[in-house]
Amino acid sequence: MNRDWIATARTLSEALPYLQRYEGATVVIKLGGHAMGSDEAMDSFARDVVLMQQVGVKPVIVHGGGPMINKMLDQLGIESTFVNGKRVTDKATVEVVEMVLSGLVNKRIVQAINGQGGRAVGISGKDANLMVCEQTNPDLGFVGTPVSMNPGIIRELGDENLIPVIAPVGAGRNGETFNVNGDTAAGAIAGALHADRLLLLTDVSGVKGADGAVLTSLNSQQIKDLTEEGVIAGGMIPKTQTALDALKDGVRAVVILDGRAPNACLLELYTEHGAGSLIRDTQPRIRPSKG
Repeated sequence: MNRDWIATARTLSEALPYLQRYEGATVVIKLGGHAMGSDEAMDSFARDVVLMQQVGVKPVIVHGGGPMINKMLDQLGIESTFVNGKRVTDKATVEVVEMVLSGLVNKRIVQAINGQGGRAVGISGKDANLMVCEQTNPDLGFVGTPVSMNPGIIRELGDENLIPVIAPVGAGRNGETFNVNGDTAAGAIAGALHADRLLLLTDVSGVKGADGAVLTSLNSQQIKDLTEEGVIAGGMIPKTQTALDALKDGVRAVVILDGRAPNACLLELYTEHGAGSLIRDTQPRIRPSKG
C-alpha cells in the first residue's frame, strides 16, 4: 500500500479531536496583503477555508491590501504624504482605498473561495453599519478607529452557510468613509462575534523572543513585558496590541502566524503542534502549549 496514503489516513485520524473541538466555532481570519501571494497561494488558502467550513467551522475572512493600494496610487499618480511614518489618507486616497479593498482585493478572495466550491459573499465594514468609526487622528485624515460594531449581518450570512469576506472600510457617523487598519478591523470583528479564534496571517512566523526563536505560547502579561523590554518592537507591536484588545473583548485566543506557509490555518487548528504564536489567558482544553 502506498505510504503516502497511509500517512494521510493517519493524519486525518490524529486530527479527529481537533475537528471535534472546533465544530461550530467561529474563526476570524485576517488575510494580510503580503500573505495573499500568487494565484496558487490564494487558491490554497481558499481551499483550506472551504474545508474548515465543511467540517463545521464558521470562518469569517477580513483582509488587508496595502501593497495593492500602493500600486494603484502609483498608477493614478496620487502622491502620499506621511506623518510620523504613517500615510495621510486624504479624500482622493480614501476613494482609492475603498475601490481597491472593496473591489479588486475583496472580489479576488470571493472568487477564489467560490472557485473551490465554497459560497463567499464580499462586504465591507460600511454594509449594514457593521463597523462604525471615528477619526483616529485629524493629522492622518480619513483613518478610522471602530467605536461601534453591529455584527448581525455576519451571523445572518453564517446561518445561510455563506462565508463573509470583509474589506476594512468603515462608516463614519456623518457619512464619511474611513480606512481602517486590517488587523484592527479583524480584532474588532472577532471581539464583536466573541470568536473562538482570531488568526492573524502575516509575513512573519510569529512573535519572537530575545533569542530570535518563535514563542509558541504567550499570555497578556508576557506580551506586555516583552514590549516594555523592547523584544516586541516595530510592526509586531500593533499586531500584539490587536491580540490583547481582542482577548479583552471576549475572543478565546489569537494566533499570529505566517500566512505564506502552505495550509497555515489547517496546521494551527488541526495539529498538535499548531503554527505561529498562540496568545491566550485561559487554560488550554487539549494542547498543553497550543490550546
